[in-house]
Parts: sequence; C-alpha cells; structure tokens
Amino acid sequence: MSYTRISLGLFIWLVLCFGAAAVGSFFSPGEWYASLNKPTWNPPSWVFGPVWTLLYALMAISAWLVWVRGGFSAQRGPLSLFLLQLALNAAWSPVFFGLERPDLAFLVILFLWLGIVATIIAFRKVSHPATTLLLPYLAWVSFATALNGAIWILNT
Repeated sequence: MSYTRISLGLFIWLVLCFGAAAVGSFFSPGEWYASLNKPTWNPPSWVFGPVWTLLYALMAISAWLVWVRGGFSAQRGPLSLFLLQLALNAAWSPVFFGLERPDLAFLVILFLWLGIVATIIAFRKVSHPATTLLLPYLAWVSFATALNGAIWILNT
C-alpha cells in the first residue's frame, strides 16, 4: 500500500468518525436537558467536548489500523461492525436530545455498547493496538450508559 493511499485512508476514517460527531452536534443539550434531574456524579458540560474529540480520534486511528491490514475487502467483518457501532453512536444524540427520549436513548446506547464490544473482539484478531485504542471509548460509553439510565430513572 502506498504512502498516499495509507494517508488517504486515515483521512477517510477521521472524516467518518468526526462525521458521526457532527450528527450529534446538531442535537446539543438545551433547556429540556437543563431542566432534567441528574445524578450527583453527572460531569460538568465542558467535559463532554474534549472527551469525545479524543475518543473520535482514537476510534478513527483504531479503524485505520485494521483497514491498513488489507483494506475493507480483507477486513469487511471487523470494519462493518465498526461502522455499525458508529451509526449507533451517531443515533444516540438525535434520540436523547432531539426526541427528548432518555428511555429510547438507553436502548440505543445498550446496542452501542454491545457493538463496541463486538468490534473490540473482531479488531483483536487483526490488531492489538487497534483494540487498545477502543478501550477508552468502551469505558466512556459504559459510564454514559449508566448516566443515561440514571437520568431516565430520575425523570420518570
């Protein structure tokens, strides 16, 4: 694989991951979210931007590390799982903030969590560094799942 193709591949994975972030940015917290009861361990709003920026970068690099091992045709299974979990990631904000449905968002984030675990298992067979780069993402989504569930319960 040429240097140009490898660089272009990284760029494409970055665009895909930050494209998912862009979808979420259209559905930012507003008055509805501010009015919700939240657990005492809810992080301050300023934490989410830097954390997600780092996580999307790590996700893109992780997918790229798998992709460089033969491209999409050779890694169709693992990369398809990655794209599935990325779609679920992009779906969460429109459901939680757009529809104002913490209950449905909780289902989305549960499937997202399962998708991340499946992706990690699939990536592990291809690249250990790619797997390691997804672990902070899994940890954060685990926390976010608990937070989403707590917000749902506190507001029913």
